[in-house]
Amino acid sequence: MQDETLTDNTAASHYELNLGGSVVAFANYRIDGDTVRITHTEVTGPEGQGLGSRLARLLLAEIRQRGQGVVPQCDFIAGWIARHPEYADLVRPG
Repeated sequence: MQDETLTDNTAASHYELNLGGSVVAFANYRIDGDTVRITHTEVTGPEGQGLGSRLARLLLAEIRQRGQGVVPQCDFIAGWIARHPEYADLVRPG
């Protein structure tokens, strides 16, 4: 398996999923106090490898670690959280 990392690209206001040194997915966000609004996600790498799910899992873990909440304005992230209730505690009204 290739090295997998999540980078918070603050200059571009998005989290990037990197595999083997290449960005394969990203999630745009806006910070509102202690809440992260995820506005859009996009997979730029090969389809069928679960890259969107890997991005979601890593970025939500990062948000949890930072003590923040999330407003999932992106349909993909909202749907992903609905299918993974262990992350529902992060959701804030928005």
